Amino acid sequence: MEVLYTHCAGLDIHKEVVLACRITPDAQGQPRKEVQRFKTLTQDLLRLGDWLAEAEVTHVAMEGTGVYWKPLYNLLEDRFALLLANARHIKQVPGRKTDVRDCEWIADLLRHGLLRPSFVPPRPQRELRELTRYRTSLTEEKAAETNRLQKTLEGGNVKLTSVASKVLGVSGRRMVQALAAGEADVAVVADLAVGSLRQKVAQLAAALEGRLERHQRFLLTLQLARIERLEADIAQVSAEIAARLAAEAAVLERLDAIPGVGRRLAEIIVAEIGTDMTAFPTAGQLASWAGLCPGNHESAGKRLSGRTRKGNKALRAALVEAAQAAAHTKDTYLRSLYDRLAARRGRKRAVIAVAHRQIRVVHHLLRTGESYSEAGYQELDGPDRERQAARLRRRLEQLGYRVALEPVA
Repeated sequence: MEVLYTHCAGLDIHKEVVLACRITPDAQGQPRKEVQRFKTLTQDLLRLGDWLAEAEVTHVAMEGTGVYWKPLYNLLEDRFALLLANARHIKQVPGRKTDVRDCEWIADLLRHGLLRPSFVPPRPQRELRELTRYRTSLTEEKAAETNRLQKTLEGGNVKLTSVASKVLGVSGRRMVQALAAGEADVAVVADLAVGSLRQKVAQLAAALEGRLERHQRFLLTLQLARIERLEADIAQVSAEIAARLAAEAAVLERLDAIPGVGRRLAEIIVAEIGTDMTAFPTAGQLASWAGLCPGNHESAGKRLSGRTRKGNKALRAALVEAAQAAAHTKDTYLRSLYDRLAARRGRKRAVIAVAHRQIRVVHHLLRTGESYSEAGYQELDGPDRERQAARLRRRLEQLGYRVALEPVA
């Protein structure tokens, strides 16, 4: 088998130890394997880099194991050509599974060019990823705490959610704070409503007539304070993300124009895939990497399953959210696509299909630098629109009507 890299190494990474195997030619030109064990402390990882450099190693391969590969990648990326491989693609031969054999196997695969590298963005983009993913975690925590607050209110038979659509809106927050502070007069609490909710003061007073005990008021105070801390943290992280993406304002504006994609989702998309599409030559490759392509499982000429593959979780979740938002837009192609597929294939499949179309649009906009143009759902329906018109005409003729179709100017 052809040898592509004569001086290479394979790393088997764990939480507290790294097994390294370097392969270099000996005096006769034959491959010589040397295995060494290193701890994962920073000084030990730097010593690992020195150990590889002294043998003139040029290429290093490692498994993408949890988050344990990240510090090693950060320390070695300026010294070697690093290759991060999917662990599912480099499984060891059954019955011969040891840590030493794992690092040797990785080194052998790298030496012969049998490893497919995973997409690892540059360091600034990796840092941006951590920020956007942390903001998503904070947002999920806020949603969970809001649900706990609503359960506390329901436990005291306070039916605020039956009248106010947002418990943590301006009016809802003022009323919950008053209840947590011990205000017992529901008329006073209901009078704290502002805006359009002032029209429902009487309904609010009836809904607020509950039986909140002392421990429930205590819980409401803690939950409100925790929600406010999370909101402050989210605002702070968002400001840091905006500062780092200041140079990409034009790109974010183009992505924001896609139906269903807002500013926050545009920031997540840029953080996950970047703005340079050289890593994804085609839109299909990007959609597959995001886990939004139909799966391929065929045997004996039969298509057994079309389940989507596992992809980038953060990007997939953002695009699914964007697809659900696009399904509620008006007079857009993505809305018409969702309606057609939801009626025939179900809502979940329709959402994935819309997300797939969105990621293809994102790839086109980033690759060409063009702006999004909504041609309108009637124009883009194309043949499906004509088939639907023909079907409706046939149905009317079956009911005894004579139909002549005339397009509107």
